Amino acid sequence: MGITMFISLYTTRIILNSLGASDFGIFNIVGGAIGMLGFLNAAMADATQRFMSYSEGEGNKEKQKKIFNVSFILHLILAIIVGFALIVAGHFFFNGIFNIPTEKEFAAKVIYGSLIISTIFTVMTVPYNAVMNAHENMKYYAVMGFIEAPLKLLVAIVCMYTSSDKLIIYGVLMACIPLIMLTIMRIYCHKHYEECIIAPYTHWNKKLMKEMVSFAGWNLASSIASILTMQGVSIVLNSFWGVLANAAQGIANQLSGQIMVFSRTMLTALNPIIVKNEGANNREKMLEATLAGNKFSYLIMIFFAIPFCIEMPFILKIWLKEPPEYAVLFCRLILLRLSITQLTITFNTAIGATGKNKNSNLMTSIIMIFMLPLTSLLYYWGAPIYTIYVVLIIMVILLFISSIYFMKKLCNLKISQFIEDVIKPCLIISSITLFIGLLPLWEFEESFLRFIIVSSACCISFGISFYTIGLNQKEKQLMLSLINNIIKRNDYIFKK
Repeated sequence: MGITMFISLYTTRIILNSLGASDFGIFNIVGGAIGMLGFLNAAMADATQRFMSYSEGEGNKEKQKKIFNVSFILHLILAIIVGFALIVAGHFFFNGIFNIPTEKEFAAKVIYGSLIISTIFTVMTVPYNAVMNAHENMKYYAVMGFIEAPLKLLVAIVCMYTSSDKLIIYGVLMACIPLIMLTIMRIYCHKHYEECIIAPYTHWNKKLMKEMVSFAGWNLASSIASILTMQGVSIVLNSFWGVLANAAQGIANQLSGQIMVFSRTMLTALNPIIVKNEGANNREKMLEATLAGNKFSYLIMIFFAIPFCIEMPFILKIWLKEPPEYAVLFCRLILLRLSITQLTITFNTAIGATGKNKNSNLMTSIIMIFMLPLTSLLYYWGAPIYTIYVVLIIMVILLFISSIYFMKKLCNLKISQFIEDVIKPCLIISSITLFIGLLPLWEFEESFLRFIIVSSACCISFGISFYTIGLNQKEKQLMLSLINNIIKRNDYIFKK
């Protein structure tokens, strides 16, 4: 993940320099619209992951075959629906919603069509992803990362040297990558997992289909609200501030996405454990994994976020040479928002594991649905450009409160335990790391030397406070045991 993160960051630099801020912004606004209409897939993906992991916890192989086949058919239907809906929506996007220069409209339409195809392939990967997630196959995710990141770098290099329209070439080639990934995934899963059998006549189960659709239906409301809100940010910014604002937002999303990669990888491993324990009727273990996930996800996030926020202007100059206007501000605000999100990131998985996701999703939808209209109204009244991120941070805080309430109600979470195990150590470690990281700014001007000093100070202060404050006694013992095992294994390899 570390290697692929740096490849991805370098790829973004090449693409921004090749396309320019305007074309990069166009790609992000079109991609945002595609993502905004992908809410159906998000809802079904959550349902498939939940049912597959739950049945893995039950140890029911035949049920897993039924879940895979029901999921495969549902996602095939869903891919057709999403593709058709995106084609229809394109007419409205390119006739009054998008604010795209006339000379770039054809290229934007080609990208839109390419991304529709890409989205269809992505929808069809969900059942296979769910199987590997249930089996906690982290080796696969690492290997696929080593394949996907170089492919994106190759696309960027092609764009750098092509004499054709770079925006069109970039959009078309990026759309090919999901097809390659789906092909590899299908071959791997059918070879390694016995439940991956496409035989709907044999393994179709109407009752199971209704349960999955019902679960997905309650997720659908929050998925619609989430996608409309997060991807709608692009359209709102585009409408009031133009494509250069979208370029700045695209940079912020790229940077935050790469910083989040370690946290997401950990959650990919942890989420099936949470659902499996609930499936095995082990509520205590489920809560233990949930709280640990929140804490470590947040700490992994701030390990990178704090030094990045302190040295953001210098980092963007080194990374992009000439970063778009507002990029520094957007990057800092989005990292703040994501850091708050990490404190309750596993709660949705835990609530979904109980199967009682109706009220929590309705509350999430109500909170999210007012964000974009509120931001549009504030912009109409003359609010500054960063207003949209301030509103999103307020939204995250409200969702934070809502998720704690439903965890207490549905999963018997003790709020005092959550504060003691998660909030308290996270706030103390954050404060210490931020304070130590800011000290060099008083003595040094912006330079590579100051960046090294700030990063080192943050790393050392984080490491010490993480071990002394962030880990409980059981976690310290597990960490020491892991280190000893690694040392013994290396000694064995060296002797051989």
